[in-house]
Amino acid sequence: MVKYILSAALFSLVIFSAMAQQDTREELQKQRAQLEKELEKTKRLLNTNKAETKVNLVQWRKINDQVNLQNRLIDNISKDINILDNNIYTNQREINRYNKLLDTLKEEYAKSMVYAYKNRNNYDFLSFIFSAASFNDAIKRIAYLKYYRTYREQQGENILRTQELRKQRINELGSIKENKSDVLKIKDKEMTALEKQKGEKDRIMNELKKQGKKLNSQVSAYSKQIRKVDNAINAAIAKALADAKKAALKKANEENEKAKALAKENTATTTPTTSSVTAPAKKAEVKKASESVLLNADNIVLNENFIKNRGSLPWPVDKGYTILHFGKNVLPSGTVLDNPCITVATDIGSNVKSVFDGVVSHVAFIEDMQVVIIQHGKYFSTYSNLSSALVQRGQNIKTGQIIGKAGANLDGVGAVDFFINDERNNIDPKDWLKK
Repeated sequence: MVKYILSAALFSLVIFSAMAQQDTREELQKQRAQLEKELEKTKRLLNTNKAETKVNLVQWRKINDQVNLQNRLIDNISKDINILDNNIYTNQREINRYNKLLDTLKEEYAKSMVYAYKNRNNYDFLSFIFSAASFNDAIKRIAYLKYYRTYREQQGENILRTQELRKQRINELGSIKENKSDVLKIKDKEMTALEKQKGEKDRIMNELKKQGKKLNSQVSAYSKQIRKVDNAINAAIAKALADAKKAALKKANEENEKAKALAKENTATTTPTTSSVTAPAKKAEVKKASESVLLNADNIVLNENFIKNRGSLPWPVDKGYTILHFGKNVLPSGTVLDNPCITVATDIGSNVKSVFDGVVSHVAFIEDMQVVIIQHGKYFSTYSNLSSALVQRGQNIKTGQIIGKAGANLDGVGAVDFFINDERNNIDPKDWLKK
């Protein structure tokens, strides 16, 4: 009886463990489905670009992403196989335990049956009862015989239950092995796809290396272009700071004049001192020193909302692909490009939209492109490489409002350079945009 209880508890523990592993497998399968979806999208974009243009940085970035996604997919499948291996080991171990338990139960049941057979005569049972020394002893002997009969029945039921549990484990083991076989086939298929992708990556890399001088000249031209945009952003921020300081100074002077006028009105009753007149202005200066001069009553809420939406801002284009990240980008030629923005490839002429509410701080013409800078409190978003701008300085802008059209980059591919700045630094836009 005790062995049966222990086996039931053990079975419950194993079931709980299997359920936990199943949840993990389900999570892995969800991740795998998402990775496969991203892979298909990347493959489609890569094939479209290959059909439309020669080998370029867009293809290089896409094939890199495709290989990375493929490696993540294979890693996901490997984790799934490890879980299946653990399930196989657990089930096989439980089957072995049930086999041992069955051997023990059958041996004990056989002994009890032999004993029952040898003492099957009713006379033996009656003599056992009537040989009791007292009436209470006879009652105990009757209870013992009933318990012994119940015990033998439970022995038989335990054997049947254990056999059923073992059968379930054997069936489950077979199912897991079939799953593992299927997953191994999927892994082999994905490994073959990875080898093809690596071959394509090598081909694109070799093509780009052949274009080494041309690529380096394009990178050099792009760097100069980006520096000009960066200078335009810094100039726009400097102008915004200067205008804000002038406005703050004007407001402080107006407050001082009001304080002086009020002091004159009170001369009949109180003699004002210099410290009492200038005190309000000094307090205002101390308060403003602790916050950005760019913040005022009109945009402080806008600034707070912009910060609250960090990580959830919409992308500046509806359909795009990041080809250059913020910071250092190592190109196929070995050149390192330190990018103060992200470059998003998109269709030429596609709509470029504001990522948040704000006011157009500046619209600039740089070389053959246009640049729109929008202020969001003490933050600025910049949209460069536009073929046309549809807004003007001082205009109020809403989230998602079209501000221009995407132009072609030096490769002839549609692209938009997107910056985010505060009043001092360039900020990585990927930390602010939706993932």
